[in-house]
Amino acid sequence: MEDIYKIAISFLDGIGPVNTKKVIAYTGSVEGLFKEKKQNLLKIPGIGKSFIDKLDRESSIQLAEEELKFISDNHIKVSFYLEKDYPQRLLNCADSPCTLYYKGNTDFNVERAISIVGTRNASDYGREICNKLIQDLSEKESKPLIISGLAYGVDICAHKAALRNQLKTVAAIGHGLHTMYPSQHKRYAEEIINQGALISEFTSKSKFDPKNFVRRNRIIAGMADATIVIESAAKGGSLVTADIANSYNRDVFAFPGRTSDKSSIGCNKLIKTNQAHLIESISDLEYILGWENQSEKPKNVQTKLFVELSPDEEALVQILKEAGSVAIDRISFKTSFPMSKVSSLLLKLEFNGVIKSLPGKIYSLNT
Repeated sequence: MEDIYKIAISFLDGIGPVNTKKVIAYTGSVEGLFKEKKQNLLKIPGIGKSFIDKLDRESSIQLAEEELKFISDNHIKVSFYLEKDYPQRLLNCADSPCTLYYKGNTDFNVERAISIVGTRNASDYGREICNKLIQDLSEKESKPLIISGLAYGVDICAHKAALRNQLKTVAAIGHGLHTMYPSQHKRYAEEIINQGALISEFTSKSKFDPKNFVRRNRIIAGMADATIVIESAAKGGSLVTADIANSYNRDVFAFPGRTSDKSSIGCNKLIKTNQAHLIESISDLEYILGWENQSEKPKNVQTKLFVELSPDEEALVQILKEAGSVAIDRISFKTSFPMSKVSSLLLKLEFNGVIKSLPGKIYSLNT
């Protein structure tokens, strides 16, 4: 029955993931969102009458029951934000979807993940850059997950290059898994499912809406350590994705282009306004993200095998055990410790070799 509630959240229009998570935290379970008396929900700070008025729980559950059949018939998996298989990098973003739907069989929480985006009207220069970048990434010992949006141009180039180079790739789409847009990419979608995943926050009952493609951009940005813009005009979805990635405190990279090329205006502006690192090759990416020689063990440094932890340190370690990798702000939220205290505890744990830091102020156990 709990799966019904997880799916039903997708049909609660107009209340948003931030408030939904707040209510779930208050009631103690996703079931509580649908069963708690509405007058009790009004006691939650920040939850007002407008939220309650939009909370059509009965019809949402009915739609979820219908959707569950579609999910079962089409071998779709459901990923809920409180479960371990949910993309942990995305979880660290406040507005991440509560429920995701995907087809495929890949780990979203690999050590490295990169989003690659760009114009739908990619030039030969852009495609060449994209292909070379992904080929170089595939030759590294630690293979990154390649994330994009399955659109024309740079997106499909990134997916095809990942498939060709035996890299896992995830396509975040702006509609339900019952259809494919653009339809010409359906054959690539099947390959992506076999070598990664198609993922969406939208159900099979979602109507086609251009705004949904903007919403999915936060999934592309949130699932990755960094976002790379290959080419972009002065305006476009890839610039929106870059802006979202910056708001998530993720690194953004952009390839420079000639000032006379319309498809490079957006990238050049990102670099000029310090909204993106200039990237010319994979070495720039590795340097900024600290991936250089990351697989090598530091010499003359021995990790302490047995470390006596304080109760506060134990609390942090337990969070990392349960979640895998967690951003510093989420650790602060889960422990109710101030950021200054969390930073101090993390520093000590890292010094003792108990944990390791990842790009984007994310931490995991040093296994």
